[in-house]
Amino acid sequence: MKTNKSFSKRIRVTKHGKLVVRKPGQNHFNAKESGNKTRAKNHVTTLTLGQRTRRRFLPGT
Repeated sequence: MKTNKSFSKRIRVTKHGKLVVRKPGQNHFNAKESGNKTRAKNHVTTLTLGQRTRRRFLPGT
């Protein structure tokens, strides 16, 4: 089965196999937001996927 490329470009697999993603809505329309909100957007979150979903979208991880 092929890897879903649009999905794999949005995530990063760490050394120990965790999936790390950026939250959506961080690229534009940020001028009005406070500095605290802007800095909070720099953090990434871990993504939890079931084994079936991971096997479907990311074979080989």
